[in-house]
Amino acid sequence: MSTEKQKKKAAPKKKKRSLKAGRGALFVLSVVLFMSAVVRVFSGTGAAIAKEVAHLTKEEMHVEAPVDPIACMADEELDSLITALRKREKAVEEKEREIEEKLAVVDVARAEIEESFKALEVAEERLAATMAISNSAAEDDLARLTSVYESMKPKDSAALFQAMDPDFAYTVSVILAGRNANAPSE
Repeated sequence: MSTEKQKKKAAPKKKKRSLKAGRGALFVLSVVLFMSAVVRVFSGTGAAIAKEVAHLTKEEMHVEAPVDPIACMADEELDSLITALRKREKAVEEKEREIEEKLAVVDVARAEIEESFKALEVAEERLAATMAISNSAAEDDLARLTSVYESMKPKDSAALFQAMDPDFAYTVSVILAGRNANAPSE
């Protein structure tokens, strides 16, 4: 500990500033400002300046006032402007209503067209299936008849054709050929 005491003694002592000296000047300054405010309030100087400034015109104060175009219009002009704006607003509302009605009609038409396309696709599918059936039926009938005659012995088939009445053979051929005559083909 002796070394600590020696260090304290060896170090030069700093003078502490007096806080009272700074506070005194601050106090005096605040008192002066307070007194100045009291004098202005009670002497009426501020009110007199405000009254004088109120009487000055804008030209004297060198301040340009913004021009209000509506304040410059006469009542008749303002009324005609308001009437024109109301007419225009009604016209715009009418056009909006017409556009909404047209859009509704377009939406209905679009829905009907989509339904028609779906019905058309179903009809095309049915037609394709019918055509496939008719094509295969005609080919099948011809193939069966051909296979019947092919399976016969040549002598038997020749005898059958000779014994057949030509009108009957023609009728059977027409019936077989005409059986699918009304069916659509590709």
